Amino acid sequence: MNSPYPAPLAAELWRTAHALADAARPVVLRHFRQPGLDAANKDAGGGFDPVTAADHEAEAAIRAALARLRPHDAVLGEEGGASAGESGFTWVIDPVDGTRGFMSGTPTWGVLVALSDASGPLLGIIDQPYIGERFWGGLGEAWVKGPMGKAALHTRPPRPLDQATLFTTFPEIGSPAERAAFKRVAARARLTRYGNDCYAYALVAAGQIDLVIEAGLGAHDIHAPIAVIEAAGGLVTDWQGGKAHHGGQVLAAANGEIHAEAMALLQG
Repeated sequence: MNSPYPAPLAAELWRTAHALADAARPVVLRHFRQPGLDAANKDAGGGFDPVTAADHEAEAAIRAALARLRPHDAVLGEEGGASAGESGFTWVIDPVDGTRGFMSGTPTWGVLVALSDASGPLLGIIDQPYIGERFWGGLGEAWVKGPMGKAALHTRPPRPLDQATLFTTFPEIGSPAERAAFKRVAARARLTRYGNDCYAYALVAAGQIDLVIEAGLGAHDIHAPIAVIEAAGGLVTDWQGGKAHHGGQVLAAANGEIHAEAMALLQG
């Protein structure tokens, strides 16, 4: 998809997006796999929704960079909430997506940076600072850069669900009804894997897996993955085929054929 914006503006927006991800990298790495990392629990209902100093400090670093680079844009962050803007653009950020993985020392968390307007995500970055791997897509771009160099992102071509790989973060996905719907898809898939948070969406964009199915997401969890996957040729919707950028139920697919097969099972 080509950029709907003039080339100079698109280039500026991309420079800003990468600068925001760059600002977060050293902050989160200062805390990763360090002794004494403490996690507070944001869930007052008896569950466990952790937040660490890395989350707060990385979001503060991103917001500070944005205040210098594009002060008239709005911001929606997981930790800092919403800040109004005047430009019609909103930066949607999750400073550490996958805090459970982060505090456990696994390298499958990421920094999410997205730029959206009223219609939804325009561009997004999924950044994994520890691996040094960055996936980005939107406004005519779809790339990954990391230890193996830089390459274009392309989702997988169609294949039957019984040959597909499916990911979700939690085996206990969503409500009992949502869990039953997920199990209908998992029962047909060739391989089902768990626990990769935002990195699973990056794998869809990179052509490594076919599907991610989740429920209970926030907007900050999904704006960047939507932009990256769609730029790579895939699609992301809710479980009814509608837009997913408000969060909730999410079905991310490498192509329309596998999306349709999975959605039919989700709908029972």
